[in-house]
Amino acid sequence: MLRKVLIALSLLAVPSLAQAADVTGTAKVRDGDSVLIGSTRVRLGGIDAPSADQLCLNNKSERWTCGAAARDELAKYTEGKNWVCHARSIDRRGRTVARCEVGGEDIQKWLVRSGWALSYARVSHDYDADEAAAREAKAGMWQGAFIAPWDWRVRNKKTTILGATKPPEGAHAVLLASASGPVAPSPDCTIKGNVNTAGECIYHTPNSRWYTQIKMKISKGTRWFCSVEEAEAAGCRETKR
Repeated sequence: MLRKVLIALSLLAVPSLAQAADVTGTAKVRDGDSVLIGSTRVRLGGIDAPSADQLCLNNKSERWTCGAAARDELAKYTEGKNWVCHARSIDRRGRTVARCEVGGEDIQKWLVRSGWALSYARVSHDYDADEAAAREAKAGMWQGAFIAPWDWRVRNKKTTILGATKPPEGAHAVLLASASGPVAPSPDCTIKGNVNTAGECIYHTPNSRWYTQIKMKISKGTRWFCSVEEAEAAGCRETKR
């Protein structure tokens, strides 16, 4: 009995995450659903945005870097504005999961309604109506065809394609790939990832010894990463040379 009382008292002595101070300040946008405020990495809760190197098809069935666009649109929309993020939890990557307001506006709601992110219904239904509105308006990713971000991260040939238009023949080949053409999808995404003969994913920064020798070809399983954190989250390790 005494042990139970001591445990209960110890829990009361530790402030819960719900009581933690809000994270505030201007933000550096990492991708469509994660930012850096000061030294705190924040994951926007209740939504899921495409990875920076994810590809979509537009309403003309042309390939475009929707992941980079989501990141860039968020950065442009919030540039110089103050963020107030209400912490909800900590994810497995150590990021603070939060509901964020920018200039008093729910930024997750804006992202989903603008078609730059989806409602992450497996954890929350807060933005389902906004997703329906974006789909109806053919906004952002909804203008053409795309794969849901959570499916894209574990994609295969049977992955469902979403969007406002019927995907053209061969759409899977484009949508399952990453923006790993010969040129980086953006100046911020210059880390190369490739698969070695043992099936391991290895990433190389521009300073790596073999960086210039790695040819970026989708057919060989290569892809661009925008940060070391992103590469490691995808299961890649740094080259040993």
